[in-house]
Amino acid sequence: MSTTDRPLRSGQWFGAEGRNGFIHRSWMRNQGFADDVFDGRPVIGIATTWSELTPCNAHLRDLAESVKRGVWESGGLPLEFPAMSLGEPLMRPTTMLYRNLLAMELEESVRANPLDGVVLLSGCDKTTPGLLMGAASVDLPTLMITGGPMLNGKFRGQDIGSGTVVWRFTEEQRAGRMTAADCSEAEVGMSRSRGHCMTMGTASTMACVTEALGVQLPGAAAVPAVDSRRYALAQAAGRRIVAMVAQDQRLSTVLTREAFENAIRVNAAIGGSTNAVVHLLAIAGRLGVPLSLEDFDTLTAEVPMIVNLMPSGAYLMEDFAYAGGVPAVMNEIAALLNMEHVTVSGKSVADNISGVQCWNRQVIGTLAEPFQPAGSGTVVLRGSLAPSGAVLKVSAASAHLLQHTGPALVFDRIEDYIVAADDPDLDVTPDTVIVVRNAGPRGYPGFPEVGNVPMPRRLLEAGIIDMVRISDARMSGTGYGTCVLHVAPEAAVGGPLALVRTGDLIRVDVPTRRLDLLVDDAALTERRAAWQPPPRTADRGWTRLYSEHVLQADQGADLDFLVGGSGSAVPRHSH
Repeated sequence: MSTTDRPLRSGQWFGAEGRNGFIHRSWMRNQGFADDVFDGRPVIGIATTWSELTPCNAHLRDLAESVKRGVWESGGLPLEFPAMSLGEPLMRPTTMLYRNLLAMELEESVRANPLDGVVLLSGCDKTTPGLLMGAASVDLPTLMITGGPMLNGKFRGQDIGSGTVVWRFTEEQRAGRMTAADCSEAEVGMSRSRGHCMTMGTASTMACVTEALGVQLPGAAAVPAVDSRRYALAQAAGRRIVAMVAQDQRLSTVLTREAFENAIRVNAAIGGSTNAVVHLLAIAGRLGVPLSLEDFDTLTAEVPMIVNLMPSGAYLMEDFAYAGGVPAVMNEIAALLNMEHVTVSGKSVADNISGVQCWNRQVIGTLAEPFQPAGSGTVVLRGSLAPSGAVLKVSAASAHLLQHTGPALVFDRIEDYIVAADDPDLDVTPDTVIVVRNAGPRGYPGFPEVGNVPMPRRLLEAGIIDMVRISDARMSGTGYGTCVLHVAPEAAVGGPLALVRTGDLIRVDVPTRRLDLLVDDAALTERRAAWQPPPRTADRGWTRLYSEHVLQADQGADLDFLVGGSGSAVPRHSH
């Protein structure tokens, strides 16, 4: 059966005459498919990033079965296939090194196979943007289902959040205020169910952001991974993707400029991760949607933070789901959103959130009574130290450090700082500005989440828990602190960060959006003449390709030759 009068891509495989049609159909029959599955019905690819090496995504095979039910009952043929899985807890040197490789793999897999539409199953941080980037470059009807957050962590009668308590408790242990046994007990209670991080880290942020973009069904982002309603949503997604193929609702019709504006504003309202910046820039680049780093500042100037979740607040994703999730947030800030934007539901944002209510005002506030005021989200800083920009998450920072001038303490490698941080004689004060460089897209390589470097032990023991830290790296969305991140251009390509020396004064002024190195031009000119680029980090394989072609943070850190797309034209015959 066919649900559309349009010729489908899959028909050029399964509807073909002669030798090629024989080959395509015959080998598929070894899986036990009945004759009528080759009758011209839409073929739906289910791209899964399931892997036992990716704990956040280890349940996606079960979710895929629910999607298949929806596809079958709507007259489609579901075919599940793997995509590279990027497990944040285990992969080294950083999953960000491989986000673009996942995007490339997904793009080529979709284009090379007889698929008319795609459902993307993701969860862990980089799997969500990587899949969307690849799918955007093909531009078929596409719908995403994220795997859902874990249940709230538990420790001695309190809720604890993944990632956030890792940073806090390990610092407490370094300061001698927690024991190894205490941390071990917390470790057991933190991750107690299937799913991704339940704080508003990058995984939860990107789940919420994709719902705000309109590529997830309404309400799908926050439902816990183990909640039966997530599987019901997956089944609904299977039904909906077949309808999207019939309507030819391609990804480019959903991911418009209006969609990105909504996502940026929702990210501010939920206190989302700074990582959303680099991922949204990369996704937009695949579609030719005009989006710049400045948009993340200007579009959020009037958006308060209304969601009270860790790391900036007190609650967790399970609480957020029960309070109403992303639909409730979008309803609260509706006056700031593009309400006519049509999502993968086939309906407008206005229709999607009509009648939605908030069920817990401790978790989701209002515009009139927000959790934090407008301007508490991600801000963009520029100046002599970051000509192309840097970012800082205000809600995760300390108010007294948002305007700060202090002497730099510079480290060329994160490993060197980690050793020095435990030195009781380290020459550091609360006014010191820690600078860690060569941790950007090209310099590490891969743009790791090391920007929220640990505090020096001597300051922790004195009760100092925050200081200004500056790097060309990223920071985990579960992290916190006054951390200036994504400094561009990065040190490894000769950005001003490469010229900073210990003792130089650095000024951070968030209200004026400035980040400046207070060194005169003559001294900087002399330093630049003596600067040598670091040696190449790899001589072969993906890492060499990445290092030679990766763009800077302010451009999304995609590969220069992957920006844009190649469409969904059917390739030449294989036999």
